[in-house]
Amino acid sequence: QVQLIESGGGLVQAGGSLRLSCVSSGRTFSIYAMGWFRQAPGKEREFVATISRDGGTNYVADSVKGRFTVSRDSAKNTMYLQMNSLKPEDTAVYYCAARDGSTHIRGIQYDYWGQGTQVTVSS
Repeated sequence: QVQLIESGGGLVQAGGSLRLSCVSSGRTFSIYAMGWFRQAPGKEREFVATISRDGGTNYVADSVKGRFTVSRDSAKNTMYLQMNSLKPEDTAVYYCAARDGSTHIRGIQYDYWGQGTQVTVSS
Protein backbone atom coordinates (compact mmCIF):
# COMPACT_ATOMS: atom_id res chain seq x y z
CA GLN A 1 0.00 0.00 0.00
CA VAL A 2 1.01 3.57 -0.67
CA GLN A 3 -0.31 6.68 1.03
CA LEU A 4 0.01 10.01 -0.77
CA ILE A 5 -0.45 13.41 0.80
CA GLU A 6 -0.43 16.62 -1.23
CA SER A 7 0.30 20.07 0.11
CA GLY A 8 1.22 23.52 -1.11
CA GLY A 9 -2.04 24.62 -2.66
CA GLY A 10 -3.58 28.00 -2.00
CA LEU A 11 -4.80 31.26 -3.44
CA VAL A 12 -2.48 33.16 -5.75
CA GLN A 13 -2.84 35.99 -8.23
CA ALA A 14 -2.47 35.42 -11.94
CA GLY A 15 1.19 35.40 -12.88
CA GLY A 16 2.22 34.05 -9.52
CA SER A 17 3.83 30.76 -8.53
CA LEU A 18 3.15 27.82 -6.26
CA ARG A 19 5.00 24.61 -5.53
CA LEU A 20 2.96 21.54 -4.76
CA SER A 21 4.43 18.62 -2.85
CA CYS A 22 3.32 15.00 -2.69
CA VAL A 23 4.76 12.92 0.12
CA SER A 24 4.59 9.16 -0.17
CA SER A 25 4.61 6.62 2.62
CA GLY A 26 4.27 2.89 2.67
CA ARG A 27 6.01 0.90 -0.01
CA THR A 28 9.28 2.04 -1.49
CA PHE A 29 8.81 5.35 -3.26
CA SER A 30 11.31 4.64 -5.98
CA ILE A 31 9.39 1.74 -7.48
CA TYR A 32 6.54 3.97 -8.60
CA ALA A 33 6.06 6.30 -11.49
CA MET A 34 4.17 9.35 -10.32
CA GLY A 35 1.73 11.76 -11.82
CA TRP A 36 -0.13 15.00 -11.23
CA PHE A 37 -3.72 15.46 -12.31
CA ARG A 38 -6.24 18.21 -11.75
CA GLN A 39 -9.98 18.63 -11.76
CA ALA A 40 -11.81 21.91 -12.06
CA PRO A 41 -15.46 22.31 -11.01
CA GLY A 42 -17.78 20.81 -13.59
CA LYS A 43 -14.90 19.40 -15.63
CA GLU A 44 -13.31 16.01 -16.00
CA ARG A 45 -10.03 15.16 -14.38
CA GLU A 46 -7.12 15.97 -16.65
CA PHE A 47 -3.49 15.00 -16.86
CA VAL A 48 -0.91 17.58 -15.82
CA ALA A 49 2.47 15.85 -15.51
CA THR A 50 4.14 12.51 -14.97
CA ILE A 51 7.62 11.46 -13.93
CA SER A 52 9.41 8.12 -14.09
CA ARG A 53 10.69 6.06 -11.20
CA ASP A 54 14.20 7.45 -11.41
CA GLY A 55 13.12 10.94 -12.37
CA GLY A 56 14.91 10.71 -15.68
CA THR A 57 11.80 10.91 -17.83
CA ASN A 58 8.93 13.32 -17.45
CA TYR A 59 6.10 14.75 -19.50
CA VAL A 60 3.81 17.69 -18.97
CA ALA A 61 0.54 18.53 -20.65
CA ASP A 62 0.63 21.00 -23.52
CA SER A 63 -1.58 23.36 -21.52
CA VAL A 64 1.13 23.80 -18.88
CA LYS A 65 4.28 23.26 -20.89
CA GLY A 66 6.85 25.94 -20.24
CA ARG A 67 5.13 26.95 -17.00
CA PHE A 68 4.99 23.79 -14.87
CA THR A 69 7.87 21.48 -13.94
CA VAL A 70 7.63 18.09 -12.27
CA SER A 71 10.44 16.63 -10.18
CA ARG A 72 11.01 14.11 -7.41
CA ASP A 73 13.37 13.60 -4.49
CA SER A 74 13.63 9.94 -3.61
CA ALA A 75 15.55 10.69 -0.41
CA LYS A 76 12.49 12.58 0.82
CA ASN A 77 9.88 10.32 -0.82
CA THR A 78 8.46 13.46 -2.36
CA MET A 79 7.31 14.59 -5.77
CA TYR A 80 6.96 18.26 -6.64
CA LEU A 81 5.07 20.37 -9.13
CA GLN A 82 6.54 23.82 -9.62
CA MET A 83 3.87 26.04 -11.13
CA ASN A 84 4.89 29.40 -12.56
CA SER A 85 3.00 32.04 -14.53
CA LEU A 86 -0.26 30.74 -13.15
CA LYS A 87 -3.47 31.55 -14.97
CA PRO A 88 -7.09 31.57 -13.75
CA GLU A 89 -7.73 28.48 -15.87
CA ASP A 90 -5.23 26.59 -13.71
CA THR A 91 -7.72 26.76 -10.86
CA ALA A 92 -8.54 23.20 -9.79
CA VAL A 93 -8.01 20.53 -7.19
CA TYR A 94 -4.62 18.98 -7.87
CA TYR A 95 -4.07 15.30 -7.16
CA CYS A 96 -0.92 13.24 -7.08
CA ALA A 97 -0.98 9.61 -8.07
CA ALA A 98 1.37 6.62 -8.16
CA ARG A 99 1.55 3.55 -10.34
CA ASP A 100 3.70 0.45 -10.33
CA GLY A 101 4.99 0.89 -13.84
CA SER A 102 6.19 3.47 -16.30
CA THR A 103 4.94 7.00 -16.77
CA HIS A 104 1.41 7.37 -18.06
CA ILE A 105 -0.93 10.19 -18.93
CA ARG A 106 -4.18 8.36 -18.21
CA GLY A 107 -5.44 8.56 -14.66
CA ILE A 108 -7.11 5.18 -14.86
CA GLN A 109 -3.66 3.61 -15.08
CA TYR A 110 -2.71 4.83 -11.61
CA ASP A 111 -3.12 2.67 -8.53
CA TYR A 112 -2.90 5.16 -5.67
CA TRP A 113 -4.22 8.68 -5.21
CA GLY A 114 -3.89 11.49 -2.72
CA GLN A 115 -6.77 13.50 -1.33
CA GLY A 116 -6.00 16.59 -3.41
CA THR A 117 -5.00 20.17 -2.74
CA GLN A 118 -6.91 23.22 -3.95
CA VAL A 119 -5.21 25.75 -6.20
CA THR A 120 -7.09 28.97 -6.89
CA VAL A 121 -5.72 31.59 -9.26
CA SER A 122 -7.40 34.97 -9.18
CA SER A 123 -7.44 37.31 -12.15
